[in-house]
Amino acid sequence: MTNETFTIAIDGPAAAGKGTLSRLIAERYGYHHLDTGLTYRATAKALLDAGLPLDDEAVAEKIAREVELAGLDRDILSKHEIGEAASKIAVMPAVRRALVEAQRRFSVKAPGTVLDGRDIGTVVCPDSPVKLYVTASPEVRARRRYDEILGKGLTADFDAIFEDVKRRDERDVGRADSPLKPADDAHLLDTSEMSIEAAFQAAQSIIDAVLSRNA
Repeated sequence: MTNETFTIAIDGPAAAGKGTLSRLIAERYGYHHLDTGLTYRATAKALLDAGLPLDDEAVAEKIAREVELAGLDRDILSKHEIGEAASKIAVMPAVRRALVEAQRRFSVKAPGTVLDGRDIGTVVCPDSPVKLYVTASPEVRARRRYDEILGKGLTADFDAIFEDVKRRDERDVGRADSPLKPADDAHLLDTSEMSIEAAFQAAQSIIDAVLSRNA
């Protein structure tokens, strides 16, 4: 981090609300926002589009180094098959190194940045002045994902989504490289019983306190 930038690191499991919260925070403070999970999905999509294998680490690393962080399309990259492909390349150390380097370059953009993901406060930006760990119970997160799908006019199986959430948690927490965990100095926000508005107010209080100390 440089003197001209202020980095906010937001971590947490899938469907905990960190993406929505991150976008609200970035908008409130006029900061740049990066959903780091999309960088893995963009790499996976590029591999799929080119008909390249998903199990060749050298090829995946090359593609990862070519990913443009500007203009990542959430709607396109949120497709299930891209997520499945992303989960395969996200465990490759060379791919993680390439994307972490890109994420770090993004993190120093002025006047400030908000990065959300699984390892921002622990690996990507461990010196961030504000670290938030946003979580919620697996049941609540599965229900949110279920309601989101129904809201788009699609059909969904709650039990299948619940099992998928638990599988993703196990994979994220259990992986050898950059496992999902809160940084030692992260502020915990459990949104199980909290509206996004309440979570935003809590986050804003934390951020404002740090900004005032740094002023």
